[in-house]
Amino acid sequence: TCAIREHAELKALSRTGRYKKLKENNPRLLLGMCGCMVQQAHRREDVYRRYPYVNFVFGTNMLAEFPKVLYETMMKKKRQFAVEAYDPILPAAFPEGLPVQRESNRKAWVSIMYGCNNFCTYCVVPYTRGRERSREMPHILEEIKRLIGEGYKEITLLGQNVNSYGKDLNPKTDFPNLLQEISKLEGEFVLHFMTSHPKDANEELFRVLASDTRFSRHVHLPVQSGSNHILKSMNRRYTREAYLEKVKLLRQYIPDVVLTTDVIVGFPGETEEDFADTLKMLEEVRYDSVFSFVFSKRKGTPAADMDNQVEDKVSKERMGRLLDTQIRIAGEKNSAYTGKTIRVLIEGESKASPDMLAARTATGKLVHFINTPAGEQQIGNFVHVIIERGDPFALWAKPL
Repeated sequence: TCAIREHAELKALSRTGRYKKLKENNPRLLLGMCGCMVQQAHRREDVYRRYPYVNFVFGTNMLAEFPKVLYETMMKKKRQFAVEAYDPILPAAFPEGLPVQRESNRKAWVSIMYGCNNFCTYCVVPYTRGRERSREMPHILEEIKRLIGEGYKEITLLGQNVNSYGKDLNPKTDFPNLLQEISKLEGEFVLHFMTSHPKDANEELFRVLASDTRFSRHVHLPVQSGSNHILKSMNRRYTREAYLEKVKLLRQYIPDVVLTTDVIVGFPGETEEDFADTLKMLEEVRYDSVFSFVFSKRKGTPAADMDNQVEDKVSKERMGRLLDTQIRIAGEKNSAYTGKTIRVLIEGESKASPDMLAARTATGKLVHFINTPAGEQQIGNFVHVIIERGDPFALWAKPL
């Protein structure tokens, strides 16, 4: 389950309601819930009271305890709610070596850290995932080395704020150092990472990213708002001017970098002038893609109780304008790829047409191109294609 936005929680609860019939048809079936949503006391109480057919619940820091929770549920015939509060003082032990079932044999995600220390006023992550805890570097490198040996072509490093990696380790290290160690590994792969907090992104990171062509030229740098007033209210700890300076520096090291971002529309207190600053930010940076969301109240966060909550109809109208702006920019940026030859990783059949294949560039852009017998045999491999046109959402190409 996820707790980043209320919609995700309501979706999980709705899905749980549909499982009631399964339980009635098969009383021996065990139903469990885990993750960020049930780490919150009020949602956990909802599940306990409204969904009596849910047999067990375990929180975000209880993964290693799952076999025990399951065993006790089966043996004691009682509901098990195994959720512990985080202790920011005590170090967290990572359950290294647990088996991982991956959905793909080409793409893999590797967690390098958990939790967050930033306490943005709209976000529940520090409360549901706890404080920042980094995995030891040797464990990360060993996992990546194993994935490369197994033929994985695309590896993504995960963390709420990867730029904070290593601050809690002894001895301390940092994210650029981790990337430098990864660059020493042999093999053909593309390395992505997410998410990168703007306040911690620095020149050393940009320098290291530019040093290895296997590191993706895509950086996701969530801006959230273009207004200094709103950024301060969000507790983002950077200004629009500082953000733009970092974008400028990043492009000095990687001129062809693909930049994506997150934007929250309708944050409490957002005026028309504040929103205009956000639209200006989109025009100045010219993002390749924007993940935009209407502000969602999260219980227990400071923003949920702030004055001057923005009316829903106002937020939706602003969202429409933001999407119109970004769709235009994305179309212009993708059209500029026309005529270029690009290396892509073939993922499989395109959703656009069964006669086409879908692929991704090293920067994560979606590419559709006509399928051929040779193309079928190359699924999971890198090939070169010529871009024939681009629209706001994808590139369209032909194979070489």
